[in-house]
Amino acid sequence: MSFTHPNFGKIDENRLIIFDTTLRDGEQSPGFSMNLDEKIRMAEALASLGVDVIEAGFPIASPGDFESVQKIAETVKGPVITGLSRSAPNDITRAGEAIRAAERKRIHTFISTSPLHMKYKLKMEPEVVLEHVTKSVTLARQFTDDVEWSAEDGTRTDMEFLLRCVEAAIKAGATTINIPDTVGYAVPEDMVRIFSTVREKVPGADQVILSTHNHNDLGLAVANTLAAVKGGARQIECTINGIGERAGNAALEEVVMAIRTRPDAAPYQHQIETPRILRTSKLLATITGFDVQPNKAIVGRNAFAHESGIHQDGMLKNAATYEIMTPESVGWQKTSLVMGKHSGRAAFRDKLNALGYGDIGDNALNDAFSRFKILADRKKVVYDEDIVALVDDEVVRSHETIKFIGLEVWAGSREPARAKLELEIDGAVKAADERGDGPVDAAFNAMRRIFPHTAELALFSVGAVTEGTDAQARCTVRLTEEGKSVDGQGADTDTIVAAVRAYIHALNKLVTKRARTAPEAMSA
Repeated sequence: MSFTHPNFGKIDENRLIIFDTTLRDGEQSPGFSMNLDEKIRMAEALASLGVDVIEAGFPIASPGDFESVQKIAETVKGPVITGLSRSAPNDITRAGEAIRAAERKRIHTFISTSPLHMKYKLKMEPEVVLEHVTKSVTLARQFTDDVEWSAEDGTRTDMEFLLRCVEAAIKAGATTINIPDTVGYAVPEDMVRIFSTVREKVPGADQVILSTHNHNDLGLAVANTLAAVKGGARQIECTINGIGERAGNAALEEVVMAIRTRPDAAPYQHQIETPRILRTSKLLATITGFDVQPNKAIVGRNAFAHESGIHQDGMLKNAATYEIMTPESVGWQKTSLVMGKHSGRAAFRDKLNALGYGDIGDNALNDAFSRFKILADRKKVVYDEDIVALVDDEVVRSHETIKFIGLEVWAGSREPARAKLELEIDGAVKAADERGDGPVDAAFNAMRRIFPHTAELALFSVGAVTEGTDAQARCTVRLTEEGKSVDGQGADTDTIVAAVRAYIHALNKLVTKRARTAPEAMSA
């Protein structure tokens, strides 16, 4: 297979296109909404990581979604920027307007093709769906030469009908054909069969990119992705940390490292800068407020930890006995203890460069350095993890509507706790003095007094960034309101301050999410 693609030029048989949908499918996860600045920062990180395509959002979903896709198209260079659309003309036109400024652009349009979806969701006969395939791709081609067409619920679609739809999309001008496992129903054998059949039986299938998009409902997303590649897919749709609707999507870091680690089984090439994987993973966790579970492959904190005596003995003799890849290959570094209260701004910037923050702006650097000095006065030893926590905490909050100013707390066993809180809201400083059942409750009551809201606290958890009694606390807060759920994170050596920062983070995300709407048939 060798052909010329409008955005990638000549496509080699072993070249894989990495299509990241963290900002679209990933953001559809409950609680994972991002504001405009967070999306742009995440898109820039994905570009630095080396992804080939960034699915920046679903422009028709809301004015906010349109603006975020448009801004990413205007500012992020390198990857192809794509917007998702249903087969409706308004969707496609809106997507075309959103991506217009991108130096490399794509429209990704889809329609359901399975009997179940056509009957109950679309209420369309197969022949009508087939007409929509041709019309949607034809219209999308008026905005860009690069059009991707997806058969929603493709793995549960009748094969003969799927082949007809794919052929119609190619004839109409689609340059990428995506067959998603929308509900995570397939097993690897299905993926090999489906992609092999499409490749062999559809005229022109050897002149387009076949794409795979797998959900993880049965825990098979990565396995199904690799199987699809074996069957002929050459574009992999995935997300950082595997986030996405329900059980999530195929995790970019797992797919990429599987290919790197097993070239004998997967002899393919990609453009991902793997040492940037961990940094990108941590940035997403900070922005969304969702920590990666400790035993998560590649980016979990236990991924390269060894506690068993037998394992430790083997590691001391030869690391390859129990590590199939090096920690450094995905961005892990040995903890450094050299930073302290006497360290200067130049040393701090060097440390940030080593930790993957080479693109941090001067304002963010100054704010982070100020917090570092305060932290260094409080802690005996400043670890790399401490610096990552405070920098992320500062950068993510730089454009928030509600900002933390100060907190005083009085607590004990003899009388109710009291908290005096100061916040900045749209540039105006406001304060409240409230009591509660403990210092956290008092601080959260003060928050409600300053910024009235009806959201309920659904989760509150506390963990330590590093070891020791002087370690920074990292708090997670989940707020729910009218079916919407958001998570926020905050870090500080004072647990109550960390809790307030986490609550503010969640509240800002909730304010953003209130304006969002979801069109029908949003999944793909």
